[in-house]
Amino acid sequence: MSVVTVSDAVIEELKGIVGPEYVLIDKPARYNRTRVPAPFPVHRWGDYVPDVVVLPATAEEVSEVVKLANRFKIPIVPRAGGTGLADGAVPLRRGILVDIKRMNKILEIDLEDRAVTVQPGINMLKLNEELKKYGVFYPDDPASYPCSIVAGRIGTSGFSLISSRYGHTRDLVMSMQVVLPTGEIVEVGDGGGRKLRKSSTGFQLKHLFMGHQGTLGICTEATLELVPRPEAEFAAFFGYRDFEAAYKSTGAMTKSGLATLAAVVLFDDKKVQYLRRDDEAYIPQPKSVNSVIATAIYGVEDEVRAAGKRLLRIAKETGGKYLGDEVSQGDWASRHDRYATPLHGRLLNGQVVPMCWHCEDSAINYSVIPKVRKEWHSIAERYIKKYEIFDDWGCFFYTNAAYKPWGDYLAEIDIGIWEQRLNEENWRAWVECKREITQVALKYGGSITACHGSTREGDAEFVPVEMKGGFEVMKRIKKALDPNNIMNPGKNMLDKAYED
Repeated sequence: MSVVTVSDAVIEELKGIVGPEYVLIDKPARYNRTRVPAPFPVHRWGDYVPDVVVLPATAEEVSEVVKLANRFKIPIVPRAGGTGLADGAVPLRRGILVDIKRMNKILEIDLEDRAVTVQPGINMLKLNEELKKYGVFYPDDPASYPCSIVAGRIGTSGFSLISSRYGHTRDLVMSMQVVLPTGEIVEVGDGGGRKLRKSSTGFQLKHLFMGHQGTLGICTEATLELVPRPEAEFAAFFGYRDFEAAYKSTGAMTKSGLATLAAVVLFDDKKVQYLRRDDEAYIPQPKSVNSVIATAIYGVEDEVRAAGKRLLRIAKETGGKYLGDEVSQGDWASRHDRYATPLHGRLLNGQVVPMCWHCEDSAINYSVIPKVRKEWHSIAERYIKKYEIFDDWGCFFYTNAAYKPWGDYLAEIDIGIWEQRLNEENWRAWVECKREITQVALKYGGSITACHGSTREGDAEFVPVEMKGGFEVMKRIKKALDPNNIMNPGKNMLDKAYED
């Protein structure tokens, strides 16, 4: 696909739509909105810089900007917080970048029907600070919580750390308003009202726009679930002598039927070793602890007290040792901190260096966790031996067991990459490493991604493999809604829709 240049005439029209002060063409504004925390080809940074940044304030302004882009066939990329660990917000074909952070208002808080309607640019932390006054909260809890934005959660169909109790973003968004690639403004959700939870009328269009990575339009409003703030919260961390014991204990906890169980996170031995190396995320445990399970229970006090006792008993019976109130409550309270600080890595000799963070976020079943984990570490070890800029930061496994009792897992291996030493050779090596890691998930019947999306080289090429015949349907939908392929082109292999 050829790159379309944004002319001076187009920039003048953009100024007329959103106001001159909200059309940015200076280098810092454009470069600062180019990349995400994920591994990035810094030696080719200039290839992905948008031609112009616009900051609309209303759905109508977004619609007019999209109509303009569609008329001139200019690529257009929506961007929220830019915290995603894939390339959804990276403008691969330059063009117009729509930064929605001015659209940050709470439009309605409905305590009667338990819903809040917001503009898409509102920050998750700020939203819940406001909702706290009313004794409710929006229970979507990503690792990037303090800096993430509602639109980004919808665009990636994100994973929530407390999903065991409340579900993920896809379960918590009731309806939304979307500007389609042709500029039309539509409402999608269950039924004709914005606040219904269940309808059997027509297609379930809401899910089409959950995780579309900005390829099908731009969300301009969303109505979200509200739940009572938990009366009590109990965090408990358990230590294990080895990964096998912790793995079995994880299974026992997630199949316990405890409805108030909000989180179960399994850290393997390499993750524990890395946390001990990096004092910013340090969990002080005896060296006999080689794996850790982090849990949390949310609910009314009577339920939490009883569920906590049951959880402690399950952990003890399956080989776990409670790590104490200070470690448990302290580390759970700081679970978002690592994402909010500048990314870095600590080498084996203790030196701190700037590192980008590759997070493989596959979805797999419980039964294959040991095999997937073993093969991932084996792949990482081969590349680390050959290329000194890589580091294995270990594996996490998150589950959503109580909310969805079949118990699928988000499996994550974290690879640190010494960014200052990236060149074309090392970049190609990283892409090949990612390609191998991605294929392991597919080999065991998993999904490429459960959280951030499959939009980057090394995984995007496997979207047709995972989707099988469904990929043909994806292509038809993309071409029908976006006839000129202006909306975030180059993602999810959807350019193939235009090859015939």
